[in-house]
Amino acid sequence: MRDVARRPTSVVALRSPIATQPDRISVLKFTTLFAIGGTERHVLNLAKELDPSRFELHLGCLKRWGEFLNEIEARKIPLAEYRITSLYRPRTFRQQLRFAGDLRRNRIQIVHSYNFHANVFAIPAARLAGTPIVVASIRDTGTHLTPMQRRAQKFSCRLADRIVVNAEAVRQSLISDGYDPAKFTVIRNGVDLARFEQRHHPRLRRELGLPARAPVIAVLARLNRLKGVEYFLEAAAIVAARFPEARFLIVGDAAVVRDGAIVKGDYRRELERDAARLGLEGRVVFAGFRLDVPELLSEVAVSVLPSLSEGLSNTLLESMAAGVPVVATRVGGNLETVEDGRTGLLVPPCDAAALGDAICRLLEDGELAARFGEAGRRRVVEYFSLARMVRETEGFYQDLVRQVVGVAPDGAGAA
Repeated sequence: MRDVARRPTSVVALRSPIATQPDRISVLKFTTLFAIGGTERHVLNLAKELDPSRFELHLGCLKRWGEFLNEIEARKIPLAEYRITSLYRPRTFRQQLRFAGDLRRNRIQIVHSYNFHANVFAIPAARLAGTPIVVASIRDTGTHLTPMQRRAQKFSCRLADRIVVNAEAVRQSLISDGYDPAKFTVIRNGVDLARFEQRHHPRLRRELGLPARAPVIAVLARLNRLKGVEYFLEAAAIVAARFPEARFLIVGDAAVVRDGAIVKGDYRRELERDAARLGLEGRVVFAGFRLDVPELLSEVAVSVLPSLSEGLSNTLLESMAAGVPVVATRVGGNLETVEDGRTGLLVPPCDAAALGDAICRLLEDGELAARFGEAGRRRVVEYFSLARMVRETEGFYQDLVRQVVGVAPDGAGAA
């Protein structure tokens, strides 16, 4: 790895002339878009919480779209769109040149990009611009990427000074794929605990057509095949046979990004057909994307994450923060989040029978479910708070700047 401490960069080059307080560190975060998802929520949380007296934040994206966009725009954070239809067309290079010019003009000190499309677009352009510090984030194990995409991301990340991952499982997976172990920093996801105080919202049951006293078993996930929702539906059929009053809630939808464009997949339609085939009509509610997840969780008896592959799931942490007992598959960062038998239950992936049995166990034993819910919230408070994540991120940025200039920027002391 190239040591950032040895790059000949002056203190002056690290100062942004457009900052109202010139001793602030200028950071540009680059993401694909602002749809509801774990990475997008993560970027939004950091945009809201980074200390404005120490950091001057800019945002960049490939598409100025998504349910979180209004919140971003309301905060008046500079946001630029670099729209492309593919990573591999001449227009993309022109947009990268434009991006590089914007970085130079705004004297951006740190570029931090998130996941495949953003990494492949932003990192080479930041290097072209001479940006002093370039950081990549990879927040999953890359199972969904094609071999060519994996190679493209690995090449881009070789140009980065650091790679931030959200779980030890992601770090180990990337190292086994040939990434430089010395480049990694693990900063786990954090949850805003204040959003998940327990309050019941009966109106939501009426809105979603859920009976007032029915136990609700929920999956909260962006719908793609790696989330394993078909196994949840098969498990739901098992649960429904033992608990006829149970209802099943799927929160999320199937919008995906492919080569910078938003594509509506057919996975949800397949799941709806599966629900009908399994005799679950009238028992399963497909709620689509929702911004009121804390309110929904207040009505949930068991939260399920049936993923086939996972980084560190925000929705799993949010469920635990809400005091909801969880059942998750034994993959990726789930093992770092859930203590099996103490804060929730872990089952093998692709095993609907084990998933159904675990859900039934929690429905049958209210005392066990309550104990898991309480222990899960305590675990999030201790290890996965938003305050901890923000503090670690601020310290990470400041340490990088110290390495480059040899001293901390004036007024930017340790977090």
